[in-house]
Amino acid sequence: MGKLKVVELFAGVGGFRLGLEGYKNKSASSGYEKPMPSNYEVVWSNQYEPLTPNKQHASDVYASRWGVSEETHSNEDIERVIENNFGSIPNHDLLVGGFPCQDYSVATTLKNSKGLVGKKGVLWWSIYNILQKKGKDKPNYLFLENVDRLLSSPASQRGRDFAVMLSCLNEQGYAVEWRIINAADYGMPQRRRRVYILGYKKGSAIFKKLASKKPKSLIEKSGLIASAFPATIEGSVFDFKVSKNFDRESEEFNKNGKASPFKNSGFMVNGRVFTVKTKAVYSGAKKTLGDVLETNNPPETPTDLIEFYIDKDKRINQPPKIQMDGSEKRLDTIWDKWTYLKGSKSELKVNNNQGYSYKYGEGRMAFPDPLDKPSRTIITGEGGSGASRFKHVIKDGSKHRRLTPIELERLNMFPDNHTAHLGSTNTKRAFFMGNALVVGVVENIGAALNNKLK
Repeated sequence: MGKLKVVELFAGVGGFRLGLEGYKNKSASSGYEKPMPSNYEVVWSNQYEPLTPNKQHASDVYASRWGVSEETHSNEDIERVIENNFGSIPNHDLLVGGFPCQDYSVATTLKNSKGLVGKKGVLWWSIYNILQKKGKDKPNYLFLENVDRLLSSPASQRGRDFAVMLSCLNEQGYAVEWRIINAADYGMPQRRRRVYILGYKKGSAIFKKLASKKPKSLIEKSGLIASAFPATIEGSVFDFKVSKNFDRESEEFNKNGKASPFKNSGFMVNGRVFTVKTKAVYSGAKKTLGDVLETNNPPETPTDLIEFYIDKDKRINQPPKIQMDGSEKRLDTIWDKWTYLKGSKSELKVNNNQGYSYKYGEGRMAFPDPLDKPSRTIITGEGGSGASRFKHVIKDGSKHRRLTPIELERLNMFPDNHTAHLGSTNTKRAFFMGNALVVGVVENIGAALNNKLK
């Protein structure tokens, strides 16, 4: 069997490519130290950031790491490519992509999530349009990634967006398998929950196997995802149908339901959906935040890391005042601000627009972040020196500091300095990792797909 030809959409800085091809023939799971025999070849990729049309840093990083040409890497709006230059997208066996997820992300409330009609969510239709225009030449396999909230978006009609996606894929003749996977549940160093979606075209070997398996067996044992990430079923399998009419699904799916019918695992064959809650099964080695650090109790601050250490005594020019527990408190130093943002709160606040008061509360964040556990999820706002509730802070020797770009890369199982490129500031490098996936998950699923095809 020859190598599977891969098209990578919304490529970012190349997480899917690292997981399928490795880097310099080395695997992410080995820290890029051991050889990785790969049966995949990325023949075309696309990365474009519409919000910064004159600054395409992610595409620049991608191009520099793999030395791609204009024929094999596109830095143009994918919708324009589909409309004006569709022939530049070569036929391929596997279509992959973590299509932009801002409209589904936990960074916003579910109530405000616009889903498939949002500015970024509409990029799902780029995937659909490629499948439609490829016709009989559409790829045999799909491998997609998004935030887990996709399964419950939007708040007004929970589960509708995923149902529309399934309807589209049903119409295009695909069976679909999915699972929400937390990378840390399988020994990886970051608690990052994402939904991974596999599609198999009708007539392909895996489609036939899906159609012949019983739901519980497929989800728990015989499915591709189950072979990559073992799990046990908890509860009963729920089944229903989605049509090939995605307009109807958009209007009618779960219209009066209070909760999404989609559980964390499931599959669809010929429009029939089977879904159930599963629990990860894993007994191997587990990596922690402490395992990825560049330093370990240094006797003095390393020169190249000075900017990441927090100057606890640095004073704030105009110290903010807060009302906390019935009394006024002033945040005089940077450290005061860090501890305030990370701490629990019970405050009386005023809505200036509406003129009413309300009580605001939130729980305490771990501060500093524990080194003996996997890290919390990296977000796009991880970079920069300003105090933040959500940025990671570790105790390094007797001092406290933020995570470095290399440490953030390691949490996503990227090679050291993968994002280091002219024009990529440390803040921008942190942003890349906040948008990235955990490469080890892709590597495991890619290996499982290859094994299923042998």
